[in-house]
Amino acid sequence: MSLNLRQLEVFRAVMTAGSVSGASQLLLISQPAVSRMLSHTEQRVGFLLFERIKGRLYPTPEARRLFHDVEHVYRDLQRVNATLLDLVQQRHGVVRVVCSPSLGHHLLPGAICAFRRDHPDTRVSLECLRHVLLRDRLLDQQADFGVSLFPITHPNIEAIPLYTLRMALVYPQQWPVSEQAPSAQAALAPFADRPLVGYPAGTPFATLAQRLSERAGIDYRPAIEVDSPHHACALVREGAGWALVDEFSLALATAFSPVRVRPLDEHLTVNLVHLRREPLSQQAQSLVERLREAFARLHTHNSGLSDGGE
Repeated sequence: MSLNLRQLEVFRAVMTAGSVSGASQLLLISQPAVSRMLSHTEQRVGFLLFERIKGRLYPTPEARRLFHDVEHVYRDLQRVNATLLDLVQQRHGVVRVVCSPSLGHHLLPGAICAFRRDHPDTRVSLECLRHVLLRDRLLDQQADFGVSLFPITHPNIEAIPLYTLRMALVYPQQWPVSEQAPSAQAALAPFADRPLVGYPAGTPFATLAQRLSERAGIDYRPAIEVDSPHHACALVREGAGWALVDEFSLALATAFSPVRVRPLDEHLTVNLVHLRREPLSQQAQSLVERLREAFARLHTHNSGLSDGGE
């Protein structure tokens, strides 16, 4: 009953292309070869995978169910090939970094450029990911280290604090809200009846925003949901609502057009995260040092919201 990878490959090609001729083009083999392999596969499993109606193939319910699992196999195979490519390239030097989107837009580019000046032959892979995906990349050994705005609690991951930054409330420039600085606890109160740009339930930013809202005695009910504070800032600039964002996202947002800002007494700790039992390579350590230098410069010269450092 078991199928080999070649049979799965032919089956997947027929499902993807929708015909034997299309599958033959995908696989660069003849149409008779595809037909023979498909027929042999159906004989082996003991049931039809495709209905033949007027010269066309229509997947059976069994084929559709099987295709779902076959796609998982091919995604795993792609990961194997990606790992193999990394192993080959590591012989020439590669550092793979994953980070929260705010950091990928703000500090990582400068640190990478500084690193590349000293290591011009080393390839750097930077991927900006949401919290859970960032953790999974590390656990799957698809990244050398990560830089996260939110803590990652896992027995196999070590977290090292790098920097402390503040949260802020941002709202459109044209809103007639008193600019008198209220207490941090009351900062959100004037916005209780105004539209909120929030984050999907279950995400770290949504959890934080909900806690801050409840602390101020207002309901957390986003009128618009976005997947990152960068997108929230963009909507605030357009007048869509107010939002709770981190200091790095705010720095990028105010560089393009003004928004009004109220700092909050809420802090986030940026962490360097990596597998506990996987020491960083010398090249990865060098990139981390460039990143530490970038945070140190920010701490020294920052005249914005941040009051933290390493």
